[in-house]
Amino acid sequence: MTIKLHDTKQGTKVTFKPLTEGKVTMYLCGPTVYNYAHIGNARPAVVFDLLARLLRRRYTLTFARNFTDVDDKINAASAETGKPINEITEKYKRAYNADMGALGVLAPDIEPCATDHISEMIDMIKTLIDKGHAYEADGHVLFDVASDPEYGSLSKRNLREMIAGARVEVAPYKKAPHDFVLWKPSTPELPGWDSPWGRGRPGWHIECSAMAAKHLGATIDIHAGGTDLIFPHHENEMSQSTCVHDGQVFARHWLHNGFLSFHHEKMSKSLGNVLLVHDLIKTIPGEVLRLALLSAHYRQPLDWSDETIDQAAKMLDRLYGAVRGIEVSDAARRNAEPPKALIAALENDLNTPKALAEFFAIARALNKATDDDEREGIAATMYATGDLLGLLQDDPETWFAGHVEGELSSDEIEKILEKRHAAKLEKDYAAADTFRDQLAEAGVQIEDGPDGSTWRRT
Repeated sequence: MTIKLHDTKQGTKVTFKPLTEGKVTMYLCGPTVYNYAHIGNARPAVVFDLLARLLRRRYTLTFARNFTDVDDKINAASAETGKPINEITEKYKRAYNADMGALGVLAPDIEPCATDHISEMIDMIKTLIDKGHAYEADGHVLFDVASDPEYGSLSKRNLREMIAGARVEVAPYKKAPHDFVLWKPSTPELPGWDSPWGRGRPGWHIECSAMAAKHLGATIDIHAGGTDLIFPHHENEMSQSTCVHDGQVFARHWLHNGFLSFHHEKMSKSLGNVLLVHDLIKTIPGEVLRLALLSAHYRQPLDWSDETIDQAAKMLDRLYGAVRGIEVSDAARRNAEPPKALIAALENDLNTPKALAEFFAIARALNKATDDDEREGIAATMYATGDLLGLLQDDPETWFAGHVEGELSSDEIEKILEKRHAAKLEKDYAAADTFRDQLAEAGVQIEDGPDGSTWRRT
C-alpha cells in the first residue's frame, strides 16, 4: 500500500514518493508570534502532526515548523503594549508550544525562527538580484514577478488577469502591482539589520524560503499549511525559491488544510468570535479539541460549534469506556499495531473520518469480547491506534475523573457515591435514588456492576 496525498499544485491525489528513498523532508508554516493561537491556527498544527506520525512509520522524517518573529503585527503589538519585541515573541513562542502540546501536537524536529536566519535571507536576496529576479527601489528590494513565467501555477491565477483586476494602490517604487517585498527599510524605532540596501528587515515570504533551504535543502518533499496561505504566501515562496535555485522544484508536494468557521461564520476579531486555544484548554480537555479538529477530512471546511465539542467529548468517552478496567501489559502494548484498515484510511490522503470509524469498530469488538486474553489484545490495539492518532493518552480513570470549573470535583462525586452506597445497604432506596439524581443533574452517569459502582461524566 502506498501513501496518496492531494497535491494542491497538481490539483489531484497523487502517489507520494520522496526525493530520497527512505527519507522525507516536510515544512509547515508556523505562527506569527504576537498573540495566542486561535483554534483555526491549531488545525494545520494538528493535521500535519498526524501526517508526521504517519510518515514516521515508513520513513526517516525531518519536519520543520517555523516561528515568524519579525513582522509588522509584532511591531504593532509592541507599540500598543509598550513591551519590547523580543519579550512579546518569546512569550507567545512558549505559549504556542504549550497550547499545541495540550492538543497532542508533538514537537517538530526543527523549529527555526526568522530572526536567526537574517544572513541567509540577505544572501538569497542578493542572488535573486544577481540573477535578474529582483530589483532595488527606494530602499526596498522587490521580487520581479514578471521574471518568473510559472508564477501563478500553484494558486491557478493568471498574472495578466491579476494585474488587470488589481484594486490596490501601487507603491511608486514598484515596477508592477504584484511585485512583492523581499526587504524593506526600518525606521529607528523598528527592528532592523544592516544590509547592502541599508538598515531594514525582511518581507514575510523570503523568511520561509530561507529557513526551508537552510534546514531541508533546495527541494523539499512536502510543504504544508492552511488554504489561506496558498496565495500570496506560498505562491511567492515557490516562485522566489525556484528562481534562486535555477529552476529546481521547491516543493514536490503542496498540502493545504481547509478553513475553520465558527457557527458558519468566518472567525474574526470584528465579529468577536475568535476562540483562543489558550482559553479553550482551561475548560475543555486537549484531546477533545484534537479529536474535533480531526473529525472532518482535513481538506474540507470544518464548522466549529458547541455541538462539535460535545460530539468529540462523547466519542472519547466511548473510546476510554471501552478500555476502562482492562489491564494491558507493557509487552502487549509494545507489540500492538493499529489495524491495517485504519492505516490504509490514513494513507489515503489522511482520511480521518474513515480512520475514526475503524477505531470505533475496534472499540465495539472490545465491548463484545469476553475472554480476558482477547480483551487485553484488543485493548492493546486500541492504545496503539491512540498513539498514532494522538488520542487515548490519558489513564481511563483519570479521564473520567476529569472536571472543569463549576462541576463537581472527583472527591465530591466519590463522597456522594459513598452516601448512595450506604443508603442502599440500609435499603433506603429513595435516598439512593436522590443521590443518583443529584449526580445525573451534575452530568455524572453511574454504572453499577458486580464489583461496585463506577462513574463517568456525560
